[in-house]
Amino acid sequence: MDVWSRRIVGWIVEDRETSELAAGLVTRLCREQGVDRGALVLYADNSAAMRGNTMLATLQRLGVIPSFSRPHVSNDNPYSEALFRTLKYTPAYPRFPFDSLGDARRWMARFSHWYNTEHRHSSIRYVTPDDRHYRREQDVLARRDAVYKRARRMHPERWTRDTRNWSPIGHVSLNPPCAARAAA
Repeated sequence: MDVWSRRIVGWIVEDRETSELAAGLVTRLCREQGVDRGALVLYADNSAAMRGNTMLATLQRLGVIPSFSRPHVSNDNPYSEALFRTLKYTPAYPRFPFDSLGDARRWMARFSHWYNTEHRHSSIRYVTPDDRHYRREQDVLARRDAVYKRARRMHPERWTRDTRNWSPIGHVSLNPPCAARAAA
């Protein structure tokens, strides 16, 4: 997941979790996304797959900076946690285990497509992850702002305050310092 845009940039579904599989995924994503050396920080849990020698060597070779969650801190990455919550509580989530690995992969492909192209996030002003990732959010938000302002001019009696803030969200920080959170 790209923290800035909330976009799912890649995923795999396998019957096991290994350092080799994780390294393969990161290698493929860096190539597909054109990631420059030193430009990516990978926030990961402390699992054996993420801390395994193969994964760490791959990150070093790719110039990806690893950052691991703190032990016993479940909310170190609120963006990933929000994604997992959306995944688990979407009405389309199956009530029973998948019948096969193929079924799980097909479900994840559909979910990922929906999440990236249709799901609007309140924390990024109700644009889709693809809108933000591909830099379309400015246009989407400008059109939305114009609609709200026109509605307010046409029916001022319906409005007790200003229209919603439709300016793009700027900088994103994974765990901002306390002073930054208080100012937000």
